[in-house]
Amino acid sequence: MSRKPITLLALGHACVDVYQGAVAALVPYFVSERAYAYAAASGIVLAASILSSVAQPLFGAFTDRWAMPWLLPVSTLTAGAGVALAGVAGSYPLTLVVVAVSGIGVAAFHPESARAARVASGGSHIGMGWYSLGGNLGFATAPLLVAAVIATGGLRASPLLAVPAVVGAALCVAALRAVRVPATGASPSGGPPGRDDWRSFLTMSGAIVCRSIVFVGLSAFVSLYARQRTGGGDAAGTAALFVLYLGGAVGTVAGGRLATRYGRVAVVRWSYALAAFAVAGVVFVPGPPLYLFVALTSAGLYVPFSLHITLGQDYLPGRVGTASGVTLGLTVSVGGLASPLIGATADATSLQTALAPLIALPALGWLLLRRLQEPEIPAALIIPVAEDAPGLHAK
Repeated sequence: MSRKPITLLALGHACVDVYQGAVAALVPYFVSERAYAYAAASGIVLAASILSSVAQPLFGAFTDRWAMPWLLPVSTLTAGAGVALAGVAGSYPLTLVVVAVSGIGVAAFHPESARAARVASGGSHIGMGWYSLGGNLGFATAPLLVAAVIATGGLRASPLLAVPAVVGAALCVAALRAVRVPATGASPSGGPPGRDDWRSFLTMSGAIVCRSIVFVGLSAFVSLYARQRTGGGDAAGTAALFVLYLGGAVGTVAGGRLATRYGRVAVVRWSYALAAFAVAGVVFVPGPPLYLFVALTSAGLYVPFSLHITLGQDYLPGRVGTASGVTLGLTVSVGGLASPLIGATADATSLQTALAPLIALPALGWLLLRRLQEPEIPAALIIPVAEDAPGLHAK
C-alpha cells in the first residue's frame, strides 16, 4: 500500500463528505430560522440525495470507459459551492436547486476517487478503510463546522462553508500527482479484470439500500429527536449527530481489520445484526442512554462501509467505477428518497413513530446477506506510484 496517495485521497474525501453531513446538519437551522415543517426540511435532504443517487452510478459507468481524474478537484469545488449558497438562497425552490448541485458534485467525486484508492491501496481492506475513514471524518465534523459557522451570523454566514472545498481540491490535485491510475477497463495490474458476478453484487446492493435509509433517516432527524428525548437544547441535538458520524471513524478502520481476520461477508453480516438492535435502542430508550445506542448504531452502520466498496469492486472487477458508484451512491444517497416519508409521518404523528420502522431495515439487510459468498480474490495488485507524474493524467 502506498501511504502518501492514500492519505491525500482520504483527506480529500473528508473535504467532500463534509458537504453530505452539512446538508443534514443544516436541517435544524432551516426549521428554526425559516420555520420549515419536518416534511419541507427533509425535502432538502432529498434534493441533495436524489440526483446524487442517480448520478453516481452514471459517473461510475463513464469512468469505466474514460479516465476522468480531473473530476476529483472539479467535483469537490462543486459540492462546496452548493452548500455554501444554501443558507443565502432567497427561496425554498432555490435552496433545493443549490443543494441538488452540491449532491451532483458529491456524486461525481466518489467513483473516480474510489478507483484511484483501489490502486493506491493495492486492494488492501485496511487501505480502503483509511480512504473511507476520510469521508466519515468529514461527515463527523460537519455538524460542528456548521454549528460554528451558523453561530457567527445565522444561515447568512453559509458562504464560509466553501473553505473545505478549496482545501479538498488542492489535496486531490496533489493525490493525482502521486499515483498513476491505470487505463479504464483493466485491472490495476494491467491484466484482464476478471468475471463479473452481478447476482452477488445486486444482492449486496439491496442490503446497502436498507443501510442507507436508516443512516440518512437518522442523519436528518436524530438531532431533533435527541432534543426531545433528553430534554436538551441545540447542544444536545448537535452532540447526537456528532456521535452518529464520529462512530464511523472507529467503525470504518475496525471494519478493514476485522475483515482481514474473519472475512468481509461475515463482518458485514454481523454488523447489520448489531445495527438492528442499536436502532431499537435509539427509538425506545429515553434520556442520556440514547447516546450509547446512537454510538452502537454508528458502529453497526459504519463497520461495513469500506467493505461494501471492496466487495463491490471484487464482484464487478471489470466495472470498478460502476461498482464504486453504486455502493458509494446507494450508501449515502438512496436513503434520502425515504426522508420526506419519514418527515410527513412525523408531522402527522410523532418522530418516534416515524423512526420506529427503521428498526426492521438492518434486519432485512442481514437476511439478504445470509447466502452471500466472498468473491474470488483478484490477482495481486501492482501500485504504480508516479515519481514525476505530469499532473491530471491517467496512465
